[in-house]
Amino acid sequence: MNNWQLHQAVRILHQGGVLAYPTEAVWGLGCDPWNADAVRHILRIKRRPEHKGLILVAANMEQLHPLLAPLTQQERERIAATWPGPNTWLIPDPQGFVPTWVKGHHASVAVRVSDHPLVQRLCSAWGRPLISTSANPASYPPARDRLRVMTYFGSKLDLVVHGQTGGYSQPSTIRSLHDSYIIRP
Repeated sequence: MNNWQLHQAVRILHQGGVLAYPTEAVWGLGCDPWNADAVRHILRIKRRPEHKGLILVAANMEQLHPLLAPLTQQERERIAATWPGPNTWLIPDPQGFVPTWVKGHHASVAVRVSDHPLVQRLCSAWGRPLISTSANPASYPPARDRLRVMTYFGSKLDLVVHGQTGGYSQPSTIRSLHDSYIIRP
């Protein structure tokens, strides 16, 4: 992604648009998590129920500070040992930092600090976390290339960022912070 494309992506995010972009293993859909209309657009085109919740992806731990600050030092160290990388943690959100349209019917929120250079550049330029959910309609396999993204969603997206996935074979592992239980291997 060149600088012009990065500028376009950030402009679209500010306007409430939806992007498709490559992540560690699959293509993702993203938008401003605090824009209810943008998040609900993603849920509509994916045919995903709001109650399931979505993942937030960040460039670094600083972007997730409001969620990480209330954790114990030991919890932060356990998370930091797996980031950046394809590891998503379910973290409590007792102070309501993340809107319900992102968390779904959960008291926790799924968060990841990506090690994908494009995702890091995008989140850094945006200045905060983005929604990151696999680019596929419910019950379809996740898109692993740009062509599949276009086949699934076409004109329903505001921008499909140029780039390649990070080479991992599986989407991020999802763990519960409470007990390190693996929800998705």
